[in-house]
Amino acid sequence: MALLTARTAAARLGVSYSTLKQWIHQGAVRTTQTSGGHHRMTEAEVERLLAHRHPGRPAPRRTATPQAWIVALSGRNRLHGFVEEVRVDGLLAQVRLRIGDQRLTAVITRDAVDELKLKRGEDAVAIIKATEVMIAREVPAATEPRTSRRKSRLGATEKRE
Repeated sequence: MALLTARTAAARLGVSYSTLKQWIHQGAVRTTQTSGGHHRMTEAEVERLLAHRHPGRPAPRRTATPQAWIVALSGRNRLHGFVEEVRVDGLLAQVRLRIGDQRLTAVITRDAVDELKLKRGEDAVAIIKATEVMIAREVPAATEPRTSRRKSRLGATEKRE
């Protein structure tokens, strides 16, 4: 999980360093402190604050280098957020993610929660996959798509219609 300095976070939020420090001391912003007493913020917290200040505006895309990659996943609907709540009961668990000013709840297995080490406040990614998926490839406009050279079985009847 990448942590930002207060100055970097203030710049991303579009506020002054002193304003952000006031928010931190008022408890309006979630931070962690280094052993030297310096405050650090997660990117998810910055996105949460941006979404709170501009509810209609989508959260900005992350510009920092990711710390981990999901490789070769066909689902493209990825929602980055942080774990707001984890409830485990028996074999199942309910996980609530905060994505901007929205909440998403998923029911997954307890084993998955343990394997992913999901805990409150951690960053997580929700991947939405529909029950039916179509896959396509685009051909550049300068190139014409290949057409089948097979003749139609209907032959002459197609021409009549």
